[in-house]
Amino acid sequence: MSQVRRLIMAVSSTISSNPMSFKHGLSLWCPQSSPSLHRTLQSSSSSIGFKTFLRNHVVAASSSSSFANENREYVIVGGGNAAGYAARSFVEHGMADGRLCIVTKEAYAPYERPALTKGYLFPLDKKPARLPGFHTCVGSGGERQTPDWYKEKGIEMLYEDPVTGIDIEKQTATTISGKLLKYGTLIVATGCTATRFPEKIGGNLPGVHYIRDVADADSLISSLEKAHKLVVVGGGYIGMEVAAAAVGWKLDTTIIFPENHLLQRLFTPSLAQKYEEFYQENGVKFIKGASIKNLEAGSDGRVASIKLENGSTIEADTVIIGIGAKPAVSPFERLGLNNSVGGIQVDGQFRTGIPGIFAIGDVAAFPLKMYNRMARVEHVDHARRSAQHCVKSLITAHTSSYDYLPSFYSRVFEYEGSPRKIWWQFFGDNVGETIQVGNFDPKIATFWIDSGKLKGVLLESGSPEEFQLLPELAKSQPFVDKSKLQSASSVEEALEIARTSLQAAV
Repeated sequence: MSQVRRLIMAVSSTISSNPMSFKHGLSLWCPQSSPSLHRTLQSSSSSIGFKTFLRNHVVAASSSSSFANENREYVIVGGGNAAGYAARSFVEHGMADGRLCIVTKEAYAPYERPALTKGYLFPLDKKPARLPGFHTCVGSGGERQTPDWYKEKGIEMLYEDPVTGIDIEKQTATTISGKLLKYGTLIVATGCTATRFPEKIGGNLPGVHYIRDVADADSLISSLEKAHKLVVVGGGYIGMEVAAAAVGWKLDTTIIFPENHLLQRLFTPSLAQKYEEFYQENGVKFIKGASIKNLEAGSDGRVASIKLENGSTIEADTVIIGIGAKPAVSPFERLGLNNSVGGIQVDGQFRTGIPGIFAIGDVAAFPLKMYNRMARVEHVDHARRSAQHCVKSLITAHTSSYDYLPSFYSRVFEYEGSPRKIWWQFFGDNVGETIQVGNFDPKIATFWIDSGKLKGVLLESGSPEEFQLLPELAKSQPFVDKSKLQSASSVEEALEIARTSLQAAV
C-alpha cells in the first residue's frame, strides 16, 4: 500500500472516530494514539508542505456525489496560457494523473493566446494559424498539448463553464452552470477580459469586435471577409497587430487613438515615428489625439461610422476595439486585491492571503523583485514562468521568490507576400534617457539609461544572437558610455559597445 494511501486511510479513520470541526479547513492535529500516522506525516512533509499535503489528500479522498469533479487535489480556474503551462509542470512532477482538474470558460484546451492577433488573423490564402497548431506549449518549443494529451495525462477538463464564485471555508467553487467543485489547492489563472465600450455609445453593435479568445477571433474573421473599411481603436499591441493583418486583407484601414504616437507606454516618439511611417507606406491611416464620442449604426443595424468628439465622422463597416484589458477577478475579491496595479495580491511564490489558494499569470499582482515594486504583467512569458514557478513552489521544497525580468515583443507582417516582416523585442525597464541607433532599415535599437546604468533595450529585426544578448544586458544593468553609444554608426556597433560594458562589469 502506498504511503499516500496509508495516510489517507489513517486520517480518515481518526476523523471518523474523533469528529472535529473543519470550519477553517483541515485542522493540523495529530492524535497521540497514532504513532504510525505521526511517522507517515513526518515523512510526507519532507517533500511537500505538511499543511498542503494533508489538506489535498483528505479532500481527494472525499466521495460526496454532490461534487462535479473527480480530480480534487488541485483545481486550476481558467484555461489560458498559464493553465496550460501549469498543467505541464504538474505532469513533470508526477502530480497530475487523477489529481488535477482545469475548469475554463473556453471551448478549447489551453492555447498560445498571442497567435489570435498575429498568425490567426492572416488572410485565408496566407496560411493562417489554426488549432490544434498552437496549443500550449508550442510557443516555448514544448509539446503540443491537445485535448487528447490532457486525457492521456489523467487531467480532468471542464470546458465552457467558468467559475462564478468560491467558498473559502468549504473549499468549493461554483460554475456558471451550477456545478459544485471541490478543491484541496486552488490556482486562479483567469487572465483578463477585454475593456469594452459601453453599450450606450455603440460598444455592442454588430460589426464591433474585441479579441480575447478563439470565438472572438473567428467572429472578427467573418467580418473581415466582407469588410471594406476597417477602423482599429487603440494604438497599442492589439491595434498594431490587427492593423498589420488588415494590410494583408487589402482593407481600407484607419487606427484611431488618443495618444500622440503608437504604443506610448513603451515607444519613444522617435521610435514610434519609424513604425508609423512603415504602416503608412502600406496604406494604414492614423488619427492621433482623438477621442471617440460614439459608434453609429447604419440602416441594417450594423456599425457604419465612428463619431469623434471634435465632430468629425469616420466611415467603418468593421471596428476592432483594442484599448486594453482588465484582470478577471470578480469571483475572487475575498482573496485580496491590489488597488494599485490591479489583480489578486500574491507573494513571491504566488500565494494569496488565503492558505491553499494561488494566483498566476495576468491576474496576479506580484513583487517585481529586481525593481522592488509590485507589478501585474500581461504577457505570455510571465504567464508561462509564473505557472512553472508556482507549481514548483507548491509541490516541492522550492522556496525562492519569483525573479522576473519584464519583456515584451511583437511580430507582425509575417504572412506570405508581406512587404517586410516586423519583429521587435524589449527587455528591462523603460526609465531614464534614451539613445536610439539605426534608421529602421534594416534595424533599429533603443537603449534606456538611468544614472549611467543600462536599464532597458529594444531591438527591431535582430539576429538570434543579438536577441539573446538583450536579457543579459537588462538583468546585469551595466554602466555604459553614453557618448560611445550615441556615436555608434550601426546597431551592431552599439550592441557590441553594450556587450563590452557587460563583460567589464563581470
